[in-house]
Amino acid sequence: MTERLYYTDSFLTEFEARVVAVSREGRDTAVTLDRSAFYPSSGGQVFDTGWLELAGATDLQRIWVKEVSEDEQTGRVLHIVEGGADALQPGALVRGTIDADRRRDHMQQHSGQHVLSAAFEKLYGFPTVSFHMGDESCTIDLATDAATATQLESTEMLANAVITEDRPVQIRFATPDKAHAMGVRKIPPTERDQLRLIEVRDFDLNACGGTHVHSTGQIGAILLRKIEKVKQGVRVEFVCGLRAVRTARHDFETLTEAAAVFSTHIWEVPQQVRKSLDEIKSAQKAQHRLLEEVADLQAEHMLQTAEHRGEYKLVVQFFPDRDLAYLKMLAQKLTRDGKAVALLSCGGSQPSLVFGQTPGLGNDMGALMKQTVQQLGTRGGGNRDMAQGGAPNQTSAEQALLQAASALG
Repeated sequence: MTERLYYTDSFLTEFEARVVAVSREGRDTAVTLDRSAFYPSSGGQVFDTGWLELAGATDLQRIWVKEVSEDEQTGRVLHIVEGGADALQPGALVRGTIDADRRRDHMQQHSGQHVLSAAFEKLYGFPTVSFHMGDESCTIDLATDAATATQLESTEMLANAVITEDRPVQIRFATPDKAHAMGVRKIPPTERDQLRLIEVRDFDLNACGGTHVHSTGQIGAILLRKIEKVKQGVRVEFVCGLRAVRTARHDFETLTEAAAVFSTHIWEVPQQVRKSLDEIKSAQKAQHRLLEEVADLQAEHMLQTAEHRGEYKLVVQFFPDRDLAYLKMLAQKLTRDGKAVALLSCGGSQPSLVFGQTPGLGNDMGALMKQTVQQLGTRGGGNRDMAQGGAPNQTSAEQALLQAASALG
């Protein structure tokens, strides 16, 4: 079992240890030490990274520790390294160095999570069922069906008030029975003689094996980002410390850029966006009405000059600059009154085909479209009276009409 130095000192970033074993883990090399300050992925917190080097060596290149995992059966911490691992033999004395910036970030996120989870439970009785630390943001899943914006704001305010008070964060150890009697917020199901407890003075006491700050002021700040409904409740995304600063800066720059586009203040961006969306919708409706008028006139003209095929009129037309939506609109108008068959296609960025007929005629537009797209190597379908499909290019879309027209009865 590896002695875990971070259990008692989360700020320890340099240490000496002895190599216990070196093994292959797939394509990687895993180094086991008798003691380590490297944190392995566990409890929602991601692993530390850093370096190993032979103690006392002068010219040895530092060996990068790119991942740290845990062998739950043996209790060993596995340091996954790349390059130079041949120099690390069992019995060798090594010096380990943790990436201090990464460790500090993880401490801020994890300690912030404890404060945030406690705040949700104290204010609204929402227990945290899981925690995940990502590279950009973190999440907790709450056991509740819903959480309002007001509840989020109140919880964020309480959590940041606790941070501002700079309350001590202490590590304690207790048996499971004693921990239960002490009112620990969440006791893990695993059987252990001693539990490691993280206490935020007069606010939270929780069992946890992660790395944490010395006082809540070192968390810096907690910023809630968004919520979403998930299978086990409500997921809350948040960031703490320097992540919160970077995120707030990015948000501010994004809003500033958007405000410049609208020539307004950043606080008025949502209003301007809604106004622009309303204007776009109005413009789209006006454009649709104009297309309806154009389609009506074009359908009337096309029917007047259409070829007669027995009991119906046949319209075959390729439109290089129209789109699928217009073809469907035109096909409906051509086949709405009288008796007509419309074979239409368009070019543009998405060449398409539309076949339609007046209900009651003897052709099968769906079958005709299926036959056509099979020959083109594309996809399409529809019913007896109206069908649509794709074409690989403009030329094939135009040629397909002639073949479809010759296939009609």
